Amino acid sequence: MTHNHYLDDSIERAAETVGSVWPLHSFVTANPLSGFEDRPFHEAVAEAEATFGGRGYPHPSVFRTAWAEGRIDPEALRSELDDHGVDRDPEALLEDMEAAEADSGTDTDDATAEVDRVLSKWLAAFLDEGKAEWAMPNREEGFYAAWRELAPYDSDVPGCQRSSALPETATEALEAALSDRPQGEWEDLFEHHLAALPGWTGLVKQRASDGASPWQAEAPISLTDYLAVRLTLSDLLDAPVAHEGFDADADHEEGVPIPEIWLTAWEQSYRQRLLDDIDRTVGEEAGDSGDETDDERPAAQLVFCIDTRSEIIRRHVEAAGAYETHGYAGFFGVPMRYQGYDDDVEIDACPPIVDPQHRVVDRPEARKVDETDTYDLSIGVVSAARKHLKALKTNVAAAFAFVEGAGGAYGAAMATRTLSPETVHDAVDAIDSRIPSSADFCTPTVDRHDHAHAGGDLPQGMTLGEKATYAETAFDLMGWEGFARLVVFTGHASETTNNPFEASLDCGACAGNPGGPSARVLATICNDPEVQAELRERGIDIPEDTHFLAAEHNTTTDEITLFDAGVPESHREDVDRLRADLEEARAGATAERTESMAADADDSVRETERRAADWAETRPEWGLAGNASFVIGPRDLTAGTDLDGRAFLHSYDWATDPEGEALEAIMTGPLVVTQWINNQYYFATVDNAVYGSGSKVTQNPVGNVGVLQGNGGDLMTGLPLQSLQVDDERVYHQPLRLTAVIHAPTERVTGILARHPEVARLFDNGWLDLSVIDPTQDGDRFHYQGDLEWEPTLRTPVAQTH
Repeated sequence: MTHNHYLDDSIERAAETVGSVWPLHSFVTANPLSGFEDRPFHEAVAEAEATFGGRGYPHPSVFRTAWAEGRIDPEALRSELDDHGVDRDPEALLEDMEAAEADSGTDTDDATAEVDRVLSKWLAAFLDEGKAEWAMPNREEGFYAAWRELAPYDSDVPGCQRSSALPETATEALEAALSDRPQGEWEDLFEHHLAALPGWTGLVKQRASDGASPWQAEAPISLTDYLAVRLTLSDLLDAPVAHEGFDADADHEEGVPIPEIWLTAWEQSYRQRLLDDIDRTVGEEAGDSGDETDDERPAAQLVFCIDTRSEIIRRHVEAAGAYETHGYAGFFGVPMRYQGYDDDVEIDACPPIVDPQHRVVDRPEARKVDETDTYDLSIGVVSAARKHLKALKTNVAAAFAFVEGAGGAYGAAMATRTLSPETVHDAVDAIDSRIPSSADFCTPTVDRHDHAHAGGDLPQGMTLGEKATYAETAFDLMGWEGFARLVVFTGHASETTNNPFEASLDCGACAGNPGGPSARVLATICNDPEVQAELRERGIDIPEDTHFLAAEHNTTTDEITLFDAGVPESHREDVDRLRADLEEARAGATAERTESMAADADDSVRETERRAADWAETRPEWGLAGNASFVIGPRDLTAGTDLDGRAFLHSYDWATDPEGEALEAIMTGPLVVTQWINNQYYFATVDNAVYGSGSKVTQNPVGNVGVLQGNGGDLMTGLPLQSLQVDDERVYHQPLRLTAVIHAPTERVTGILARHPEVARLFDNGWLDLSVIDPTQDGDRFHYQGDLEWEPTLRTPVAQTH
């Protein structure tokens, strides 16, 4: 192996422990300890603590509260303690854990702190994605080259009067820094420096791996560049290159620690209550939907994202009428790069673990010229006004004149937004009602064209076979056998103001983007007569009177917008009835949500609208806080049960999946993504300073890529405190590892785990918990023990509530 290859391989291996971080505008929830998933959970959190300084278990006060509120079943805790040979009183154990809480003693020396500060300043300038009025020069040359040219002008960088005094390339800079160190030390040294600022490192790692990123093309950066600048700064600022006392091979305490025993008992208590709520008699012989007669045919079938917020609205939709709801990943199975009608950029509308396969663009329909013209004129005026206002506010020369001329009116508008945000919401709604939505006059271009690669490497549109396969996969994974007159694919998005983390509230399956476009694409595909003919050849017979519709669920206000511009007159009455029932469902769902926020509001709908428009609102909604389980099975398992917005629900019918292919797709796709989400919330709750982003009140957005606490330092990687806690003392999100429940034959699940060791590893190492309700064994329940072994679970009642 050549010298350079060894250097590159050492950097690549060292970076494995640092998780990727996505820009704030496309915030993607991910396990911050993804690089440690090949280790048992307790070993992983111990190593992560040594590497990043973050704690791995809930604070003892969180366990104490859960214990006092009855969330941890005494028998479950006693059983776990006995299994690990611990014969102590729970109160004494809590006191011991509280006494053990102390400083980790990992204070950074002053010189290294200065390296972190200076490096963060340059990273913020280089990685800016369009926010800076004056961009850093020479970014097209790469991070190291651009920094090298400007370093002599930085008073924070001593001993560097001219750029020629610095190594010419990043590789030469690293070779100079490593000249007196044996190759065997390089990987550990790189890991230490990459872990010093894991937020910035994670962003560099993600951007360097994204070949489609226009920002990476404009301002290329690599981990080699990053390390070259960092090690050069360490030399110039007299900071230690190696971590004193660092031992990558140091042994951690053997055995499962007491906090993990408490955590496991808490999770076991939650799992028992969940399983006791589930109807285990469902689906022992029949499929999910069955062969409905006309009398049994639902008024409509609505497909929601598996997102936990959908669990709440689904219950209220079902209560509002004869509706059937289903759960499916919110990108609706179409891996695409999407560009809206008036969007400047394309977005990847699929999960990070899925590569986009198609480019889809919204195009105006020729027969809707009037709507297109009205939209273009209105949006053009608004856009021009916004650009002019931004220029006036940010231009040094014009700012003073702006204040003199328009300060009074601008101040009045700010006062209205501050004191009466609901008024602003009403005004925006009034304006929006006069402007057509792009969905009213545009259709996504799902057909393949001759200029197949107009969007770069991705083909534009899809072939007939590909379209039919996406529709077939959706119905197969959900186990459908019957269709209503209306089928509504319902994506979701959030509505919030002045919120850097707004993308974290949109659809995670759409890479932190709204899910409406994905819903529209699948609805367009399924309404295609040629696709329906192809599906009939594949055994899926869609009735002639079935019409597919797209919608978008606003998870802040629970309003569901129907994209019904193309609905035939024969179905207009169905749509009107559905829209009225969705308003009823909205009222019930918002009442439930506002109660969870301890909001005292007579009108829950109005309260959610206020939260959406209030630019001082730190918590517009709870997002996925509270998530604790993933149920894969027919809706009848959980229908009528209040799961408190804590469960991801994916429709699945074992009887329509004899080969287990649909379940295999769910377990290797959505299950992995929900584990990412769960661990993002878990770690941000147990140590918000390291794995979260602190309070929104003191956050400083930077470069449209992330937030800092204060005016410098590391890029914060996770969720803010307000997304996780009721107040400074009480957590809302209960930090539990995800419980997966699958309604399928045990041997089918075992076979899938055997074929996918990367998924089995998550269960074997304790990152996920797994139970099966086996319909072929009278609904008996089995709990996964690891190494493809199962143990029957007794049905024991637990008195306490969820």
